[in-house]
Amino acid sequence: MSDLWSAQREKRRAAVQPLAVRMRPRTLDEFAGQRHFLGEGKLLTRMLKADQMSSVIFHGPPGTGKTTLAEVIANHTGRHFERTNAAQVGVKEIREIIAKAARQLEDDGGRTILFLDEIHRFSRNQQDVLLGDVENGLITLIGATTENPFFAVNSALVSRSTIFQFEPLNEEDISRVVQRAMDDKERGFGKLPLVVDEDAIAHWARVSDGDARRALNALEVAVLSAPEGRENASVIKIRIDLAAAEQSIQTKALVYDGTGDEHYDIISAFIKSMRGSDPDAAIYWLARMLASGEDPRFIARRIAILASEDIGNADPQAINIATSAWLLTERVGMPECQLTLAQAAIYMALAPKSNASAKAIWTAMGEVKEGRTVLVPRPLRDAHYAAAATLGHGENYAYPHDFAEGHVKQEYLGVERVYYSPTDRGFESELRRRLEKLKRASSE
Repeated sequence: MSDLWSAQREKRRAAVQPLAVRMRPRTLDEFAGQRHFLGEGKLLTRMLKADQMSSVIFHGPPGTGKTTLAEVIANHTGRHFERTNAAQVGVKEIREIIAKAARQLEDDGGRTILFLDEIHRFSRNQQDVLLGDVENGLITLIGATTENPFFAVNSALVSRSTIFQFEPLNEEDISRVVQRAMDDKERGFGKLPLVVDEDAIAHWARVSDGDARRALNALEVAVLSAPEGRENASVIKIRIDLAAAEQSIQTKALVYDGTGDEHYDIISAFIKSMRGSDPDAAIYWLARMLASGEDPRFIARRIAILASEDIGNADPQAINIATSAWLLTERVGMPECQLTLAQAAIYMALAPKSNASAKAIWTAMGEVKEGRTVLVPRPLRDAHYAAAATLGHGENYAYPHDFAEGHVKQEYLGVERVYYSPTDRGFESELRRRLEKLKRASSE
C-alpha cells in the first residue's frame, strides 16, 4: 500500500536541510575542483567515460567533496549506492550489504557501490572482510578518509584500489560554488532579491581554506541573518557586503593531529622552508604548529638537527643558535619561547647552506655498517701501556705540535678515502681553503 503522505514528509525534510546539503552537486559538470584527476583526459574521468569504475579510496581534508563525488559517481554509473560510516558499522552490517549486493547482481545484473566513510576507523580485521568481494568485483568500494591511506588502511585493500588525493578547492572554485548557490532557484537563493558584493564572495573564498561547505554555510548565515528580514524578502533587497561576510564566517579550527599526517606534513614543510632559505614560509609553519599546540621542545629539536644537517660548517654559529634556542625553550616555555623559536628559524633560513658534514658521516657510517672497516695504523695505536712498544704501537708517530704550523705529513687512515668535501658557501669556503692547503703540504 502506497504512503499518501510520503511526498509531504520528504518536502518537510528537504525544507530544513542546510544550504550546503541542498547544493551538493548531482552531476560531474556541477562538481567543483579536483581537476588533477577529474579534468579532461584525467584518470577518473577516463574510468567513468569507459564505464570501468573500479574500487577507489578518496583521501583528503574535510569539505573537499569526497562524499559528494561518491554520490555523483553512483548517479553517473547508475549503480546502487550503499552509504555507511566505518565508525558506526560493524562486520555484520558489512556482510549484510555484501549479501544484498550479491542478490541484486544475480537478480538483474545491477552493480553496487559501497561508500565507506572514515574507512581508517575500520580495524585491519574488519577491512579484511571486504578484500575478496572487492577483488572479484562483487562490490565497488569507495572508501573515504582524512588520513593517509598508505598508513591507515590495510595494505592489501590499498593494493586493490586506486588512490585519489583530494586537494582543498582554490578561491576560484569556491567563488563559483557560492555564485551557483546564489543563482539556483530550486535549491539555493535564486528566488530571493539577493545582492552580494564581489569582495564579500572573495572574502569567503579566501578564508574558507578550500572548504566549500564552510563558504556555503557562511552565505546561508549571512542571508538568514540579514537585517532586512526574510518576511520582507519579496520586496526588499537583501544586501551582503564585506562587513556582513566577515561576520558570517568564523575562524576555522586548526586541523592538527600531533601524531597524524598533519603533524608530519607541517613539520616537514617547516624544515624544508628553512632548508630552502624562505624565512616567511618557515615562520608561517612555525605559527601553525604553535597555534595548534605542538610541543615547542619538539620544534627546537628539529631546528637543532637542521643546524647540523643542512647548514653545518657553512655557518658554525647556527648550531650555537640552535642550542641556545633549545635551552631557552626548555626554560621559559610558551608563550615566550615562540620569540626564541622564531628568531632561530629565521636565522636558519637565512644561513648559508651545506650538507657536506652530514654527507661525510652518512658515507662513513654506510661503509662501516657494510663491514668496510680498516685497521688503525700502528703509529696511531694506543702506546700507554707496557707491552705497546713491543707491538710497535705508537712507533714513528709524529706529534704535529713539534712541527711548523702544527702540521706534519702523516698517515691517519691507512687507505685512500674522501668523506668531507667542503663547499664554497659561507664559512665553509674558508675551511675548503684550509683543507686544500693541508693537502698540498701533505703531497710535497
